[in-house]
Amino acid sequence: MKFGKEFAAQMVQEWQEAYMNYNHLKTILKDVLRFRRLAANSHGSLKRRASLYRAFSGLVGRYRGSPRKSEDEVILVSAVQESGGDEHYQTLFLNTSDEGGDYELVFFRSLDSEFNKVINFYKKKVEEVMGEADDLSKQMDALIALRIRVDDPVVGGSNIANLAIHGFSSVSESAVHPPINSRNPGCSSMEVIQVVEMRAEANSEDSNKGTNNENYKKYMETFRPASLEVLDFVKINVEPENPVSTVKKVILNSNTGLSYSKEGLRKAEELMNQAFVEFYRKLRLLKSHCFLNQLAFSKIMKKYDKITMRNASKSYLNMVDNSYLGSSDEVTKLMERVEAAFVKHFSNGNHRKGMNTLRPKPKKERHRITFSMGLFTGCSAALLIALVVIIHARDILNSEGAPQYMDNIFPLYSLFGFVVLHMLMYAANIYFWKRYRINYAFIFGFKQGTELGYKEVLLLAQGLSVLALGCVISNLDMEMDPRTKSFEAITELIPLALLTLLLVIVFCPFNIIYRSSRFFLIRCAFHCVFAPLYKVTLPDFFLADQLTSQVQALRDLEFYICYYGWGDFTTRTNTCSGSRVFESFYFVVAMIPYWFRFLQCLRRLFEEKDSRQAYNGLKYFLIIIAVAARTAYELRMGMALKIFAAVTSGAATIMATYWDIVVDWGLLQRDSRNPWLRDKLVIPTKSVYFVAMVLNVVLRLAWMQTVLGFRQTPFLHSKALTAIVACLEIIRRGIWNFFSLENEHLNNVGKYRAFKSVPLPFYYENKRI
Repeated sequence: MKFGKEFAAQMVQEWQEAYMNYNHLKTILKDVLRFRRLAANSHGSLKRRASLYRAFSGLVGRYRGSPRKSEDEVILVSAVQESGGDEHYQTLFLNTSDEGGDYELVFFRSLDSEFNKVINFYKKKVEEVMGEADDLSKQMDALIALRIRVDDPVVGGSNIANLAIHGFSSVSESAVHPPINSRNPGCSSMEVIQVVEMRAEANSEDSNKGTNNENYKKYMETFRPASLEVLDFVKINVEPENPVSTVKKVILNSNTGLSYSKEGLRKAEELMNQAFVEFYRKLRLLKSHCFLNQLAFSKIMKKYDKITMRNASKSYLNMVDNSYLGSSDEVTKLMERVEAAFVKHFSNGNHRKGMNTLRPKPKKERHRITFSMGLFTGCSAALLIALVVIIHARDILNSEGAPQYMDNIFPLYSLFGFVVLHMLMYAANIYFWKRYRINYAFIFGFKQGTELGYKEVLLLAQGLSVLALGCVISNLDMEMDPRTKSFEAITELIPLALLTLLLVIVFCPFNIIYRSSRFFLIRCAFHCVFAPLYKVTLPDFFLADQLTSQVQALRDLEFYICYYGWGDFTTRTNTCSGSRVFESFYFVVAMIPYWFRFLQCLRRLFEEKDSRQAYNGLKYFLIIIAVAARTAYELRMGMALKIFAAVTSGAATIMATYWDIVVDWGLLQRDSRNPWLRDKLVIPTKSVYFVAMVLNVVLRLAWMQTVLGFRQTPFLHSKALTAIVACLEIIRRGIWNFFSLENEHLNNVGKYRAFKSVPLPFYYENKRI
């Protein structure tokens, strides 16, 4: 793999604008090479000129008595102090009079611009992590004190040193961690994590080494154990974890005081654990940013030397090594101290366990996944072909029992078709997100190493497809038993058994079939159900958006309950269409997903004070009215209902389409660099965006087929038409998913947002300590 592709693959995508623009500099060097080749063709062989140049250089060196230091005569690199105190590096190219010198001058100016961009970003990020390290140190001070208070509430205001003397350190590991509010200002930000351990180690070594004893005394002179009185000024900042705690917080309208209970300690430790993991990840990526950019500058300068036959790289790379980018070691030291802190405070001294948490292993591609996916795909294709052949050979569509089958059995199996199609669209989304380097795992908040790739999703989709198609083929009987006047009960229960199996797999507590992903889905679904009582995150409203495209699947679930609960499945008859209860739930089920999104918008409006959420909530409220009107017309008919459904559906469609394209996708920006699109695009072919916008409008209109009078066709059953419209909506949702996440990713890139924001657990005097 060429370095340019490897460099792009390893960079932090949200920081891509803070890396050296290697391709741009490489393009300039190509211009230099092209000019030199043209000059060589007009003045003689480039190889002969190079050999004469080297011979003449050796001759001059022999006469001068020392080798010629060409790099000193090619460039001069200097650091200029700016008014704000920052250093600005600039390179003076000395051979501008040479042929092609203007091109080389442009190269060095661009090189300086890239280097200054990189080093300024790196300095800024290092300052940020140093400040965050200081915050974490203070947070650890409060956490350690809280651990001691919870383990021994009688201690009161005694300090940690006294607790250790009284033997309390043996009760809890927190008793051996030092406070940090009194540390020497000259100490590093994370130096506080070791106190009594250091003292115990020092005492054991001091009996043999007087020098260590002196160092220990010197260190302890600058360190004073903190008093537990810090807890009197601390409030705990823990987000509500359930609806009850959310209601309490709204009623009290304030942060809860610090609770000296094991539950409060558990919540605080969990938040601190997450904060340390995310902070360490930031340090790792920052170190990688530093290393990759140094490597890129080395590569581009060596390429310059090779093209121009100069020796300028040595002096420039010396400057890079001596700059803040090459000489700073703050990040490395912080990483070492975070590792020590995490292992001692959150892993009970188990180094392997702590490092596995801080450095989760990357996900490995497994050949058995690819093999299984291919196997199930082939089986699905074979079963689908077999189904078509059986239907054609037995002329099932024209049989006497076909209408009864379409009314009763088809909705049961179409549910699995909707789920499989949605999974296929999601797999396609993941494939293209990865291809265009959209960090979907970070956006969704997946734990590193647990996110599903497109192959895993395809495997699950094709596995479900094989099961569903197999069940359909086994349940194609169109005639009842003439003796019993009924169908076989076992075959009629196959759809219910398949649904039961699917639900058992989804809620299975054992660590099989991607348990972490299943539980993540269940948690997001639970947050959707109790939408206003949970903080709304992107996975929550993203799942709710998916549910709005699965209204027909939810109605099929309702039909399952009615058909097997109150119908006669042995004769394939049901009384659902004439039931008032069924019709009432037919309304409710259709509006539930939009109601979830409406409540989520209200919650975000209440928390974020973002006026756009009010307009978004209004959009979903209009859709709820439109869905209710359309459902009423579908069940009751009538010209008045038709007009009302058409008006509300039209208004909802216009507003939803505008919101999709302009807000969710960020397109139709008239003054952007890409007319009527947006400034930044991940897909180089601009026509793709225009095609996507047209498709979104056309597929949005598909849901109006009920009020437009296309409920039945002479060659297609109404249930089949409904299923086709539902599939078109799922396809539209798949297209929306890609461009919506693309826009979210570009927003993260524009703000250099590459990390989750983990709330810290403690507040001090209305300020986070």
